[in-house]
Amino acid sequence: MKIIIAGAYAIGTYLAKLLTRNNYNIVIMDSDVESLEKLNRDFDLMAMNASPTSIKAQKEAGAQDADLFIAVTHDENVNLNACMIAHQLGAKKTVAKVNTYEYSLPQNQDLFRKMGINSIIYPEMLAAKDINAGLKMSWVRQRWDVHDGALVMLGIKLREGCEILSRPLREISGPDDPFHIVAIKRAGETIIPGGNDQLELNDLAYFMTKKNFIPYIRKIVGKEHYVDVKNVMVMGGGTTAVRAVNTMPEYMNTKIIESNERRCEELNDLFDSEDVLVINGDGRDVSLLVEEGIRNTQAFVALTSNAETNILACLTAKRMGVRKTVAMVENIDYVNMAESLDIGTIINKKVIAASHIYQMMLDANVHNVKFLMTSNADVAEFVPVQGSKITRKPVKDLGLPKGMTIGGIVRGKEGMLVSGNTMIEPGDSVVVFCHNVDMKKIEKLFN
Repeated sequence: MKIIIAGAYAIGTYLAKLLTRNNYNIVIMDSDVESLEKLNRDFDLMAMNASPTSIKAQKEAGAQDADLFIAVTHDENVNLNACMIAHQLGAKKTVAKVNTYEYSLPQNQDLFRKMGINSIIYPEMLAAKDINAGLKMSWVRQRWDVHDGALVMLGIKLREGCEILSRPLREISGPDDPFHIVAIKRAGETIIPGGNDQLELNDLAYFMTKKNFIPYIRKIVGKEHYVDVKNVMVMGGGTTAVRAVNTMPEYMNTKIIESNERRCEELNDLFDSEDVLVINGDGRDVSLLVEEGIRNTQAFVALTSNAETNILACLTAKRMGVRKTVAMVENIDYVNMAESLDIGTIINKKVIAASHIYQMMLDANVHNVKFLMTSNADVAEFVPVQGSKITRKPVKDLGLPKGMTIGGIVRGKEGMLVSGNTMIEPGDSVVVFCHNVDMKKIEKLFN
């Protein structure tokens, strides 16, 4: 597959890292020589010093033969124009990153498709969805819904009080149990577990279950004492904060702490809800936090542009009794540090955007792909075609690649957990977890 990436910035760099794992033919275009040299040095790709909106440069890059053209520069106008040019030259699919909320609205997508742009990526809204998913369940690090909740993946940090520690998974997660453990993050290592593996204290365990069993999962992991989030404090009043607050459930009351006085005035004009209070101040100021009711706050969300500030602010909030913390950490180098310091939910817009773009590169019928950043693993929702290899034998006889497991399936509208005797049928939505596996190998099972 030939892929052209316009923009050697955060998302483009991360995409290059993600895609070179699967040996794609990648060209990355940018006018920043220094960024290109680093990419060329670190990854197996072709770096091209040129403007993405140059017709000549796009032809030289091979846009006419591209399976996918991805424009993720800082300038949305460059991205949109580059995609339109690539489409006219013959690129099969195009993706453009935008900074304007209006462009991401569903009613406008048909207009962009007519212009030759197959998909619009608005990272701030994608991040807002992840933030709100984390806030709705204060005891969960990460949540991912398959088919509107027919199946649910929950990433949970295991503490003392968890009643399923130190027992083989075959005893606690058998064919008749209402959950499967599909991945474990332990001391920096990701494990796709087998029946003999055990859960240990401080593991980050990924559960696949059905929505009606979530209260049961909460009980067995010892999280019933975690209060639900009603009062939220947000540090930083940028675009991501605006999108997150505007899409929070109505029952949540929100205070936004913003250090820039002019931005505070803008925020007051943006929010018309009585449940949103804008405060001018420094979110790291302990006396301000106390004055504004941090001790009666269930969630603290740090969304400034500085990763260190966000991490430190979350640690301060945790010391003051806040159960749920969310930090935006745009520097990948800080992600593991944030996790080791027990920051609840970590948000990285470039990783979230890359996950959405990634699914367009897969040949099989893939509805959803999510990259589990803290576990360096992928979870994807595949749909097998008639006669595909994965439909010919029970799961236990398929010889799945090492590092891959099947979390569950959705048949019709019903979610089902998978056992060794499960027969997957054409048209099922199959949730696959994989770590250090070439996605192309998995695709072959479904095609």
